[in-house]
Order: sequence, then structure tokens, then C-alpha cells
Amino acid sequence: MSPTRTAPAVDPRELRRTFGHFATGVTVVTCRRGTLLHGATVNSFTSVSLDPPLALVALDRRTRLAALLDDGPFVVNLLGEHQQDLALHFAGRPSAHAVSWADDDGDRPRLDGTLGHLVCRPWRTYDGGDHTLHVGRVEAFAAAGGRPLLFHRGLFPRLMPEEPRPQGPAAVWSLCLDGPGPAMEQFVTDHEIRK
Repeated sequence: MSPTRTAPAVDPRELRRTFGHFATGVTVVTCRRGTLLHGATVNSFTSVSLDPPLALVALDRRTRLAALLDDGPFVVNLLGEHQQDLALHFAGRPSAHAVSWADDDGDRPRLDGTLGHLVCRPWRTYDGGDHTLHVGRVEAFAAAGGRPLLFHRGLFPRLMPEEPRPQGPAAVWSLCLDGPGPAMEQFVTDHEIRK
């Protein structure tokens, strides 16, 4: 019988620093429960599925919002690069300016001036260690467009100025081997040429 090996201890601060090297967009997840509006800045957001339409947010299980997302609809507000103050406000650094809402009367409160939003209904919640993973079924959405607010290594960097984009259906997936279209065929062709 071989001795049991234990995994080396992981330094949470170093792990967090390493995770921080992955640039993300910034969202604010909002909901209304009773008469109160709730919101939290979240950069752990991702699309999950188109059929059914699903999106995921990961929240620290100690937050108030994590305990509320299973109880009704919530909105994922996609922030633009001009909304850094709003991101900080919902991260616990209140802004001197009032929060501007596009709709705060119903149970699906949306922030004003965002790049877009997704209205979600709770679908599944999973244990994610010190976080809970909330998958919502997207019931409504809209995109106004613009430049996103990014988060990288504790800072809010800006994108480079836009350059002309490639055209055609494969343009979006031109550098991805996991997407639809001729990208994989091109990779195979290029690989065969190099041999």
C-alpha cells in the first residue's frame, strides 16, 4: 500500500493574484426583494448556453445578494468603460453621485447607461466552495453597445482604439478553434502546409 499524498497547500493570496491576470468584464447584478433594491459588482460572469439561454454569476456566499438570487428574477447589467464609479459604488465604495436607474419600479431593476443587460430567472444554484454559482435562465436582454469596463490585476484598463474588423460569418471566431465556421478548416490547411 502506497502512502497517501496530500496536495500542497495553496496560498489564497497568490491564487487570487494569479486569477487576477485574467482580464474580465465588469457587471453589476441587481434585484428587488420587497421594497429594497440590491446590487453587487461582479466580474465572475459568463455565458453558459444558448439553448436553453443561460448565464452564470459567481458570488461570495457571505454576501447578502448571494442569499437573494434564488428568490426571484435578477438583472446582469454590463458596464461600460465610463461606469467605473458605478462599479466601485456597488463594490462597497459609495459614490457621491446618485445611482441612475433605467427601471427601478418592478422586480427587475436595471441600471441606466449600461452596454446592455440580461434579465434572468433562477435556474440552478451550485456549490462553488466559498462562492455560490447562480445559473439564470435569460428571459429578456438588450445591448446598446459601446466599450466595456474591464478589470485586470486590480485595475480598470482601457481597450486600445478600435481598428477595422474582419467581415463575414467567420470573423468572430477567426482566432478560436472552439467555434463554428471555417476556423478549424483553416487551421488544418495551415498545419498541413507547414508540414
